[in-house]
Amino acid sequence: MNQYVITGHDYTDDGALERRMQVRPKHLEGTLQLRASGNYILGGAILDDDGRMVGSVMILQFETHGQLLAWQNQEPYIVNKIWENIDIKPFKVANAV
Repeated sequence: MNQYVITGHDYTDDGALERRMQVRPKHLEGTLQLRASGNYILGGAILDDDGRMVGSVMILQFETHGQLLAWQNQEPYIVNKIWENIDIKPFKVANAV
């Protein structure tokens, strides 16, 4: 499978954190579906100095680029404009020795 590291930085307007919290249950539900399908490797929130969520990092894997695009087209943090900047890079999880 092709692995990717996805970094999403949230919008920074006054309502950004509130919007994130409203959409978060849908995002977490999608994460559970990704885990069940074997596409989820790791993920979590990026925090600011005060411990507030300001973005996310996910490591996902998909058989095809089309599957990655399909995920992007339905990811709640993308569709609902929670992430302002999204960076997706090919990635390879290191095997522990």
